[in-house]
Amino acid sequence: MSNPQHDKGEHYLLTPKAEPLLERLIFNNRFIILVLFFLLTLFLGYNASKIQPDASLERLIPLEHPFIQNMLRNREDLQNLGNSVRIAVAVREGDIFTKEYMDTLKEITDEVFYLSGVDRAGLKSIWTPNVRWVEVTEEGFQGGPVIPNGYDGSKSSLEKLRQNILKSGQVGSLVADNFRSTIILAPLTEINPETGEKLQYKEFSPELEKKIREKYELKNPNVKIHIIGFAKKVGDLIAGIQSIAMFAAITIVLTFVFLLIYSRCFKSTLVPIIASIIAVIWQMGILRLLGFGLDPYSVLVPFLVFAIGISHGVQVVNAMAVESAKGFDAMTSARLAFRALYIPGMLALVSDAMGFLTLLFIKIDVIKDLAVAAGVGVAIIIVTNLVLHPIIMSYVGISRSGINHVQNHGEKADRKWKLMSYFSHPTIAPISVLIALMGFALGAYYQKDLKIGDLDKGAPELRPDSVYNLDNEYIISNYSTSSDVLVVMVETPAEQCTSYKVMDAMDRLQWRMQNTPGVQNTASLVTVSKIVTKALNEGNWKWFELSRNQTIINSSIQRAPSGLINTDCSLTPVIIYLEDHKAETLQRVVAEVQAFADENPSDDFQFKLAAGNAGIESATNEVISKAKDMMLIFVYAVVSVLCFLTFRSLRAVICIIVPLMLTSVLCEALMAKMGIGIKVATLPVIALGVGIGVDYGIYIYTRLEQMLLQGKPLQEAYFETLRTTGKAVSFTGITLAIGVCTWIFSPIKFQADMGILLFFMFLWNMVGSIWLLPALARFLLRPDKMVAKAKQAEAAAAAALN
Repeated sequence: MSNPQHDKGEHYLLTPKAEPLLERLIFNNRFIILVLFFLLTLFLGYNASKIQPDASLERLIPLEHPFIQNMLRNREDLQNLGNSVRIAVAVREGDIFTKEYMDTLKEITDEVFYLSGVDRAGLKSIWTPNVRWVEVTEEGFQGGPVIPNGYDGSKSSLEKLRQNILKSGQVGSLVADNFRSTIILAPLTEINPETGEKLQYKEFSPELEKKIREKYELKNPNVKIHIIGFAKKVGDLIAGIQSIAMFAAITIVLTFVFLLIYSRCFKSTLVPIIASIIAVIWQMGILRLLGFGLDPYSVLVPFLVFAIGISHGVQVVNAMAVESAKGFDAMTSARLAFRALYIPGMLALVSDAMGFLTLLFIKIDVIKDLAVAAGVGVAIIIVTNLVLHPIIMSYVGISRSGINHVQNHGEKADRKWKLMSYFSHPTIAPISVLIALMGFALGAYYQKDLKIGDLDKGAPELRPDSVYNLDNEYIISNYSTSSDVLVVMVETPAEQCTSYKVMDAMDRLQWRMQNTPGVQNTASLVTVSKIVTKALNEGNWKWFELSRNQTIINSSIQRAPSGLINTDCSLTPVIIYLEDHKAETLQRVVAEVQAFADENPSDDFQFKLAAGNAGIESATNEVISKAKDMMLIFVYAVVSVLCFLTFRSLRAVICIIVPLMLTSVLCEALMAKMGIGIKVATLPVIALGVGIGVDYGIYIYTRLEQMLLQGKPLQEAYFETLRTTGKAVSFTGITLAIGVCTWIFSPIKFQADMGILLFFMFLWNMVGSIWLLPALARFLLRPDKMVAKAKQAEAAAAAALN
């Protein structure tokens, strides 16, 4: 016996006007499409398995920024001021003046010398010949390598070594102030000159651990190794990425459990998870085919792709369950669900993709890569969610337990939705809007404390108790030269970099910087000249000045260390050691240098910012600071335009966008209170949060509009919206929030920060769409006018057909 509702649904489906062309194309070719999906998944899965971690200094910095262009142009002349690692070889007991320690240090220096990627000509250690001592005697200058000739480890040779170190000026830089450790400074080459291949951080960092730390700490129990540097930090991040697989598994399991509780149908639980995993596989495979790898930041994008896939998949499951509960078969339910969701689903996903692609405006390769990865992922979800998912469900359908769950829990759930429908009530709506206004005001108040850049010492991407940050803290505590270095490049005509006029300007810049808060010390060719001039005058401190006599200047810098002057004397750096690399410190120091350069214009020299790790971070902070507001404007503009083109109503756009804006303001206030700065790792979260959050509002408004066009009063229309779409939105928001909440326990701090921020944004975007959107609708929407307008459109369409 046929079900009348079933027959009615079949008749409705067979009406050509009711069937979108896309629907017929998909469901009339189900088997062929499934075969194509299977073959493509095999092909892209194979390519996904070949994708490699990818990270380099150039990809993490804004290459178009003037600071970076100045640095890259002079890279060859800035020895030891670029990408390098510092290896501190420390003793647990005693000091460095023992035969055992010096033998170990020599072995480690030799080991580092042969590491792939090390610039061997620039390697520095007290065992390398380029580290020398100099003294002035009655017979003139005397000097030589720090390691004395005929060194044999005896007490006398060790005492001679002590004297040479004191004369070398390396105490505080290569030798610890307390003589309990020394540093091996190893400059790195981004491109291996022998093979032409890029430096592979994922291999270089473990090599340091295995061949240096593990080997020599085991070999000499009295030795403790500390290693810092960009390459080591990125290597530790890549190593931490391996833990992401564990969080991925946890997220999938949690999603499975919650979705099973929600649907009470094993098939409805498994299919959206499989479809979302296929989307991730396709994304990874396509990225590999496009030549992309996974850097420490974009590696989190597959999480988001999976989350977005689940978010939209739940809508399909929910719509099918409702239609199946009415008596329709699997095929009919799938087609009805597709018909109801393909327009809002495509709008939401296109909004997501366009929002993510606005990150392309930020001129940092790693953020551009993230934008491409997210855009590709969302484009794939359009196919897997709106094509693959409904086709599979049209075969497997909703189980009887799932249908019974929808039918038997309607009355109990209705009481809850009835209560929540009061958010659109004329009495409650003004209170909700008032609370939202207070939220905006509170968020704006705390938002003013939001900083650009890093707010912590060490490597903020890693946890404070990570091995890297503990190593960094040791080196900072035991050496007088900071690991945070800002380099000002002084450019002159050839053979003019040591003229008195240039040296005097450098001297005045150093004095100004040494009196700037946040600066620990400075060094340059002027420093060398002053030290040598003093030494030539019996060590009298009265002579610790820059001489006006050019002959004296020339003689004082004859033995200047490499890196302080280039071959044709057209470049010399002023090195500024900072107390930290916090955003406010960098901003203050850069402003002082730029002010000095503006106050001292000259045709004989130019002060160019900036090299060193602090220079790179300062440039990055500037780019992010300028891009932040522009990116948000573009994200909201794109989403608003797409919503307007779909709903043809400015009032609808306001209802959807305002809750998102509230979430953005509150999120930035949360960042300020938690001490999370806006930087490469966190800036994309703001765009991603908006892109994903708009989905909730689009689904809610689409369903609400449908109910209003049927002539229902606003509160009743919203009640019907909550019973179907609102139920799915609530579940999705809570499930995704719990899923990303597991990231908080990641060893990578920026992933933990992203987990906190996304947890907040997933929840608040869901709350905003359910609580604030109907309140705004009470003030902005005019249901009677909407119905009249819809009837006019139908009449015009009918007249056109006739």
